[in-house]
Amino acid sequence: MELRTLRYFVAVAEELHFGRAAARLCMSQPPLSRAIKQLEADLGTSLFERSPAGVTLTPPGATLLNEAKALLDRADQVRVRVAAAAGAAVLTVGMLGDGTDRGAQRLAAAYRRRHPDVEVRVREADLTDPTCGLRAGLVDVALTRAPFDETGLTVRELRADPVGAVLRADDPLARHGHLALADLAGRRWFQFPTGTDPYWQAYWNGGEPREGPVVRGVAECVQAVLWNGTVGVAPLGHDLSDELAVVPLTDMAPSRVVVAWNQGHASPLLQSFVRTAAAAYRS
Repeated sequence: MELRTLRYFVAVAEELHFGRAAARLCMSQPPLSRAIKQLEADLGTSLFERSPAGVTLTPPGATLLNEAKALLDRADQVRVRVAAAAGAAVLTVGMLGDGTDRGAQRLAAAYRRRHPDVEVRVREADLTDPTCGLRAGLVDVALTRAPFDETGLTVRELRADPVGAVLRADDPLARHGHLALADLAGRRWFQFPTGTDPYWQAYWNGGEPREGPVVRGVAECVQAVLWNGTVGVAPLGHDLSDELAVVPLTDMAPSRVVVAWNQGHASPLLQSFVRTAAAAYRS
């Protein structure tokens, strides 16, 4: 059994869906299905029960999942330790948004446990660069939010968060249980500076051209709402002051938390970070 095949198996076992597993692995479904069938033939047993709705693990599959995770974890640690011995034990991570996110906290704890000898340097980016310095070569990997221009990048989704309109607490719309984008027509929304990724700008403006004050960071967005009644948008669940309210938006796509890195950059430290992030955000 090759490690690559075991990674394929773990992805299918965790997603319980070949299509989702293929997307997670950044590959097409047919070669993934062939690899799993070959693994089953090599082991002489079925690992999955297949149905139109997806797949479920067989008892042998559940046993292999536990063993495969332990083996892959050990292989990751070996690669990183070899990289550390070669003097490459520094990973620079770009981060955007709330550093108190529980997923990010679990990721930090898990990566530190697995690789205590790796120095992780964190570079916090403002809202004008959703790739957190990735394209400029300032970081090795970005823990950020999509959408943005993914040209030349590999992007893996970790979580999708529903979003809401951030309004001043005394705003009449703040008393609503939910809102649609049409309810906010004609209102001023915060804007990002000229040159900011257009996919990023369009998302945070609800997919339509808007007018409003230019901001660069979360604090400036909050102040624009407090002082001028500007409409902001934020993932639900963020802690805000009593002077602000977040009302769920029913027709705006969730904000996707992603990990991203430059295509062709696949160091052992980076690969382990991505796999650890996926596990941390599933917890």
